[in-house]
Amino acid sequence: MRFVKQLLVVAVVSWAGGTGVQALGWNWPLTLVAGFVAAALALAAYAWIVRRTEHREPTEVSLKSAPGALGRGVLIGLAMFVAVIANIAFLGGYEVRGFGSVTGAVAIFGFMVAVAVTEELLYRGVLFRIVEERLGTWLSLALSGLVFGFAHIFNPNATVWSSLAIAVEAGLMLGAAYVATRNLWVPIGVHFAWNFAQGGVFSTSVSGQDAPQGLLYGVTSGPAILTGGDFGPEASAYSVLAGVVVTAAFLWLARRRGTIVPRRGRATSAATLSA
Repeated sequence: MRFVKQLLVVAVVSWAGGTGVQALGWNWPLTLVAGFVAAALALAAYAWIVRRTEHREPTEVSLKSAPGALGRGVLIGLAMFVAVIANIAFLGGYEVRGFGSVTGAVAIFGFMVAVAVTEELLYRGVLFRIVEERLGTWLSLALSGLVFGFAHIFNPNATVWSSLAIAVEAGLMLGAAYVATRNLWVPIGVHFAWNFAQGGVFSTSVSGQDAPQGLLYGVTSGPAILTGGDFGPEASAYSVLAGVVVTAAFLWLARRRGTIVPRRGRATSAATLSA
């Protein structure tokens, strides 16, 4: 019942906020503001329902830990995507042909703020965290990763491969980031930076969806296994490799910190740990 209540509250608020942001199109000042408003409402709804159903403070989204944890996540997400696009470019799959649009990048920024916050609250804050209490870390990582990956199967240009790629490079990796830190700001930062770098900086498709030009006017060409094809770099083998490496690093850190929950273990105390 607790899982259902949290899922419904966070999902409804996130859907309403996301729908509102999308309805604005790419009107950069409105999209920027709406993105932050949608994120703030989703965070407030998550904190409220956790207090109501679990009778504890939602320390995993504590504003005190936000600056440092969010900053670390952003640096990791940016480094990941820069490494991916650099490898694609090295083999001739990506080329910068000039400058793009600052206003387009600003609109993408606001949109990705809403996406990163709402999806992390839903998939890591509710789905992974609560299922982990029953199934343990390993099974919950696999389950939530697959659910997250195949939630993108209906996106434009999506395939089974692109969904599996997202399940590994994002679903598993972001779940592992939460396990290692027990703080949702880290995966939020990684998620935001990864998405914004794709669309807002390098102007590639994000999960199959086109957006306005970002800061750079870039084009991709070549084999889909290298570039990700029409779906974008998230369907590139390089992205999967980057996700595997970062996931392994987070899980190694989680083992050192003792934050991995065994099957049928209780994760309530672990969920209150912070980075």
